[in-house]
Amino acid sequence: MLFFVTEDWYFHSHRLPLAVAAIAKGCEVVVATRVTNHQEKIEKEGIRVVPLRRLVRSSLNPFQELCAIAELYSVVVREKPDVIHNVAMKPVLYGSVVAMVTGVSRRINALGGLGFVFSSQNLQARVLRRFIISLFHYLLNRRGTAVIVQNKEDYDVVTRACAVDEARVHLIPGAGVDLNMYVPMPLAMTEPVVMLASRMIWDKGINEFVEAAKLLRAEGVNARFVLVGKPDGENPASVPASDLQRWGLEGAVELWGHRQDMPQTLAEASIVCLPTYYGEGVPKVLIEAMACGRPIVTTDMAGCRELVEDGKAGLLVKPRDIESLTAALRTLLLDHAKCKALGEEGRKLASAKYSLPMVVEGVLNLYGLGSLQTSGGGQEREGDRIGPHLLNF
Repeated sequence: MLFFVTEDWYFHSHRLPLAVAAIAKGCEVVVATRVTNHQEKIEKEGIRVVPLRRLVRSSLNPFQELCAIAELYSVVVREKPDVIHNVAMKPVLYGSVVAMVTGVSRRINALGGLGFVFSSQNLQARVLRRFIISLFHYLLNRRGTAVIVQNKEDYDVVTRACAVDEARVHLIPGAGVDLNMYVPMPLAMTEPVVMLASRMIWDKGINEFVEAAKLLRAEGVNARFVLVGKPDGENPASVPASDLQRWGLEGAVELWGHRQDMPQTLAEASIVCLPTYYGEGVPKVLIEAMACGRPIVTTDMAGCRELVEDGKAGLLVKPRDIESLTAALRTLLLDHAKCKALGEEGRKLASAKYSLPMVVEGVLNLYGLGSLQTSGGGQEREGDRIGPHLLNF
């Protein structure tokens, strides 16, 4: 089984448990990805990493893209995978082309959100959108192809706008959350912490969060406002480090930077906020926050509204609307009991709909690997191992 993912850190944070589960079912797993600093961590789990040097997430240079496709082609020819699992927009497109040319019989295409191409209305996005819709229609309707989307709106785009056969499209909400790692902790409300944890890109609502923080601080509301994460140099909408530093010096927000230990980091939050207007799938950080019993403030956008019905687990606000965001944060900061109730509801929802075993088993079923044993002691059933019985989608 070959995973094709743009970045090793993304594979480590979003797909590693799935790969480990596939190994437990008898698969040999290889991941082709651009390597930064997670190769050793991935290989410790028994997964071989093939570094890619030509793939650049932000590139639109035709020569660069052809080189990236050629590099992947050489990897696939050498590895001869039975299954290729492409994750995110560019890998889905390039991996599907290479799989078609090389004859890989099983292709899993996971779209963790449709990104700025489908959420933005600028000219570049509109032109790319028309092109990608045509490619999706051609590539994703081929025999042996399954498509994973994370929310109902993306399902509708893929099946209606792209006219992909509904039988090939599967709605599996997010990457799942380990409920034993992300556990409820008491909410600190004497000096509450409002936390936005994300890549520092404008489309995640970074500016709106900072402006809401300034307004609430000017009102004298007792709270700390925290940004967790770092700029993403591969994204054209990355927030410049100079802006982050300026906000920190002004005292508008605290800059905690990139954090590895998210369970501990989220335990320090009283409210988790993601005022995104990006083309999300299902934001992983919000599922993790819900599992930790943290109330959520997020936007009424695809992928977010599936998690947080307004008034249930959190509050929904209008995208790009500072006034709406400020009002929602003010409501929760002044009502400890409401925060506690929403957090408890979030934990229940995370347990019922987004647990890691549920999500992993949904994908293993697409591989044809049967049910998942979540912890040792289970007997492997006849036919659980990968082989010619893989699903005929």
